[in-house]
Order: sequence, then structure tokens, then C-alpha cells
Amino acid sequence: MKVIAFPRTEQGSGASRRLRNAGQTPAIIYGGTAAPVAIALDHNALYHALKKEAFHSSILDMEIEGKVEKVLLRDFQVHAYKQLVLHADFQRVDANQKIHVKVPLHFVNAEISPAVKLGGAIISHVMTEVDINCLPGDLPEFIEVDLAKVEAGASVHLNDIALPKGVTAVSNDNPTVATASVPAGQVSADDAAAGDAEKK
Repeated sequence: MKVIAFPRTEQGSGASRRLRNAGQTPAIIYGGTAAPVAIALDHNALYHALKKEAFHSSILDMEIEGKVEKVLLRDFQVHAYKQLVLHADFQRVDANQKIHVKVPLHFVNAEISPAVKLGGAIISHVMTEVDINCLPGDLPEFIEVDLAKVEAGASVHLNDIALPKGVTAVSNDNPTVATASVPAGQVSADDAAAGDAEKK
């Protein structure tokens, strides 16, 4: 993903306000061996980019006056009630240095799992993103959680997820990622069959 930025010479709240009035968002690039650089971004382009999941968990090509740097979005502030991005922080990325970043979880195959098909269970997503460590070149846009074999009443934990090559999860324990619970008063297909057999 490519982002076009412009050098920003004026600092301070007054300068930032003038930038926003002109349709731009103040931002900063920091990290690595170079000094932090104050930049400005086109507000509308940034606003729409922030709606894309991949923008938050991908290495971005930041172009400033023809020079491209690899960066990660680290933080951004939005107005309390206006559709306005107030500021953004980007961190430089070194291809040889591991990065610590959050990536989204994508849940698949819930509808074909025994929990849902046979047990009438409801799958609850306990986590929606996960902290990982990896080299920039190995950074996935998302991590897939396959629920195809989940049974009713069971849980999926972080250690159950197959992580992409070169990616390690950052966690002190083995947190629950998803649960398959049967709603109160609901009878699974197996229990219903057993009940019918007893009546005969």
C-alpha cells in the first residue's frame, strides 16, 4: 500500500489547525536511525484508508518528495464526534528487524463445524486480533482461525491456531480465542435423537 506524504515545516497547534482547514492531516514518522520527520497527508485519502483493515496491519510505502520509506501505522487520533482524523503516527521499518504488531483474526468454517451443525451452538469470538512478532517480510494481513472441527462446548485457544511461517504470537499464557456454547434450553441433534429413542 502506497501513501503520499508532504514535508511539514510549521509545528504547533495553530499550524496543525491550518493544515486541517486545508484538508490535510498532520502526522509524524519516527524510529530507525533517522530523526523523526513531520509530515502532512491528504485527509480524505487517509480517512478512507483507515477504514481498510489491511492499512492497520501492512507495511506501507510512504513517499515523501520522491523518496519511499517502509513504515507501519502505529497510532492515530480521530475527533470525538466529527469525521476528522486529527493526527497519525508512523514507525519506520527495517527489513532485518523483527516488529511487534497486532493483526486481525479472520474466523472461517464456523457454519460447517459440529458445534453449529449438530450442537446448535453459537460461536463467540473472544479475540478479534492477536499480538505477533515477525520480520516485516513475513507480516500477514490477517491470521485465519479454522473452526471446522470445533465441538459444542469447546473453546479454541491461541496455541490451537496455525500461524504463518516466521510468525510467533506474543502472549504470556494461552488465551481463549473463540468459544462454542449451546444456548440455554437448546437441545443438540444428538440429544434430541437420544430422547426420541428413549420414548419409543
